[in-house]
Amino acid sequence: MSTKDTCEIYCYDEEKVNRIQGELAKHDISSVALLFKAIADENRTKIVFSLCQDDELCVCDVANIIGSSVATASHHLRTLHKQGIVKYRKEGKMAFYSLKDEHIKQLITIALAHKKEVKVNV
Repeated sequence: MSTKDTCEIYCYDEEKVNRIQGELAKHDISSVALLFKAIADENRTKIVFSLCQDDELCVCDVANIIGSSVATASHHLRTLHKQGIVKYRKEGKMAFYSLKDEHIKQLITIALAHKKEVKVNV
């Protein structure tokens, strides 16, 4: 048995390929990629994780949690907001952020559970 991680001959299952390509065409995969790209940054992942721990955090809380300036935290929060991951509300001069919906919390929970089960080669 070969230890290569690629096929040694070129052949494919045309029906399977066509079916899956059809399914891909039905979904907005690029927006899913943008979602993962937004949380691929370690500080943004820390922010999302933090918002999983507490329903709402102000920008100053986020800055202290991730060990950054308020400006840096605001930048990351704006990126997360643009991607529909977080929402915010203003209360006087303060801005509070929370997760847009429960799906994001589920993604983080599943990713952490996966990490416990599988050692990823970095």
